[in-house]
Amino acid sequence: MIRVLLAEDQALVRGALSALLRLEKDIEVIAEVARGDEVVPAALSARPDVALLDIEMPGGGGLPAAQALREYLPSCRVVILTTFGRSGYLRRAMDSGAVGFLLKDAPATELAVAIRSVMEGERVVDPDLALAALSEGTNPLTNREREVLSVALSGISIADIAAQLYLSEGTVRNHLSMAMQKLGARNRMEAARLAEQKGWL
Repeated sequence: MIRVLLAEDQALVRGALSALLRLEKDIEVIAEVARGDEVVPAALSARPDVALLDIEMPGGGGLPAAQALREYLPSCRVVILTTFGRSGYLRRAMDSGAVGFLLKDAPATELAVAIRSVMEGERVVDPDLALAALSEGTNPLTNREREVLSVALSGISIADIAAQLYLSEGTVRNHLSMAMQKLGARNRMEAARLAEQKGWL
């Protein structure tokens, strides 16, 4: 029996996924959580074979949870589930230790097959997303540029970004300027939106 932990913040989606997986004779959903920061405690208590993690949840999303699972429960295989088909998310998921990356709108049978595949040591990735990731190349932004763009997304001023990140305004301008250059964007909001669309933030 494959023991599964399910992390999804939307109760309806979580319930539907759980119900579908329970129809499989060889899969057992042993834990369900709604927040990223609940994943590791639940996993350490239930000891799942596979963790299905939503990429965006309160309390930290699936990517930080995947990294934490790799450290605290390395035997647990992580599959990221998302509604966002962004190639940058795929790269970050694999860097976080995930062995699977599937879109939530994939057929239910595909999810069960993916769980069995990762248990056999395979990687499972949505093929269209894999193709997009290859064609887009790697994320050109540094960690600090990503951080500055993430804060800039809300539309706040340079001074407020600087205050929030404990940086000087000049440093913030430099990071934004470099990010805009790398992304071919005309302004910081365009750069932030572009980076977000690609899943780089």
